This record gives sequence, structure tokens and C-alpha cells, in this order.
Amino acid sequence: MPVPEGLGLDGLNALPVPEAEQVLSACCASPRWVDNVAAGRPYSSPEQLYAAADDALADLDEVDIARALDGHPRIGERAEGDGGAWSRREQAGVSSAQAGTLRALADGNRAYEAKFGHVYLVCASGRSADELLAVLQQRLGNDPVTERAVVRRELGLINRIRLVRLVEGAAA
Repeated sequence: MPVPEGLGLDGLNALPVPEAEQVLSACCASPRWVDNVAAGRPYSSPEQLYAAADDALADLDEVDIARALDGHPRIGERAEGDGGAWSRREQAGVSSAQAGTLRALADGNRAYEAKFGHVYLVCASGRSADELLAVLQQRLGNDPVTERAVVRRELGLINRIRLVRLVEGAAA
């Protein structure tokens, strides 16, 4: 199912539970997050939805975070299917990268995954490949506890961008 940008808050509130869960899973792949946000409907304002999404993220344990990360492609890899449309847009800055930068990102992704055990997650919207590579190299210096906090923050930023697109449209 294509991600319905600009569905609107009323549209999200009106969806039957299975459809709402499917739409929300395009924002975050954690089933627990999806269940919590879907169960909070109807929302009276976008801000109420965003606060509920933040609360749902704060409530996730490490298994739930791992499931959320499973929904994100590596930086520099093309996400497939309808569900990958937002990832492709968010990583648009990588598409014009030089071959050396793409190789460095791939090498950095492997080093990051070896160190932390999960995909390098960063809010890529509006960032160039060189900037994403610099952030990756900096984050490789983090200890696991610090990095888990960074991952949660980045996941929250991505979720928010996607929710805004969902309820306010592509121009938001």
C-alpha cells in the first residue's frame, strides 16, 4: 500500500484499526509503537498525535527499538517497495554522492553494525552524503550507552517527519 501523504488527522482518526496500523507502520516499524499510537486515536490535534508518538517511543524497550530499526535501510542503500518511499526521499542527498563517498558509507555502515549490532540510524532528511558520512564517523566514537540514546533521538526525529507528512502532507 502506498504511503498516504496528506491523509490528514481526520483521515487517520477515521481509519479502521488494521488500516491505521498499516499506515503507522510506514512511520515506525515497531509493532508496539504502532499499537500504542493507533490505540490513542482519535487525536484532537496533530500536536496530540506527535506527543503520543513521542510517549510511545519513550515506552519502547530494546527489543522494540530493534524492531523499529529493522524497518530502516542502511544509509546509501535503496529502500524497496511502497514502504520505502519515505526512506528514498529522506536519503535523496546520497543519490548524487561520488563513488568514494558511497564506498566510505558502506564501509562505515559495516563498522557501525559490527560495533553496535544494528543499522546506523540517522535522520537523513536534507543532508548530503558527505554530512551523513561525517556523522557516522563521529558516532563510531560513541560508547554503546551513548549511542543507544542517540538512536532513540534519531528515531524520534524520523517518526516525527513521517507523521507530519502523513497528517499535513508532503509540503510540511
